[in-house]
Amino acid sequence: MDYEIVVVDDASDDLTTPIAVDHGAHVLNVALRHIAAVRNAGARHGRGDTLVFVDADTLVDHAVVSAAMQALRNGAAGGGAAVRLHGPVAGHERWATTSLAWLFRATGIAPGCFIFCTRAAFDAVGGFDQAYYAGEDVAISRALARHGRFVILRQPVLTSARKLRTFSIGEHLRLMAAFAVRGRGLLKSRRGLDLWYGERRDD
Repeated sequence: MDYEIVVVDDASDDLTTPIAVDHGAHVLNVALRHIAAVRNAGARHGRGDTLVFVDADTLVDHAVVSAAMQALRNGAAGGGAAVRLHGPVAGHERWATTSLAWLFRATGIAPGCFIFCTRAAFDAVGGFDQAYYAGEDVAISRALARHGRFVILRQPVLTSARKLRTFSIGEHLRLMAAFAVRGRGLLKSRRGLDLWYGERRDD
């Protein structure tokens, strides 16, 4: 087989596991509640020389995967992609996404919803840094960039706008203010990170 799909089910209470099995994926059931640890568990379970990490609420098409594989064949250690929001998008959501996309590209940081790399590079940098409960995408982007060339593809992936829609502007601003005060220390505990670990809300 040219590829394998590993679904890491982190103690979900929905139909993730049976749906994944029905579609031929390898399912790894864990109960970690830790994004970096879940990503690392999936990498350990996989057998390939290339790793692609995709969030459950993100859609990736053939053009993105092809561009990622071409980047690796051209010598990149890893990379990420541009991001567009799936479904109808409000004006402030479009502005936020555009601003973040510019920031990610300018800083060479891959949004966590889609990250790819060689197995060798992943192992060399020690995988996702489990000191962080959020921001692990930033940490591994910087680590891979120190190891080799890190690219941000222009081909976009589609991801859910749920985080933007189910948390108020005030909640986002409070999180930003807390990060400004505490810095990366804020990211080393689930406390205060409801955007990633809080109860799922209907959008």
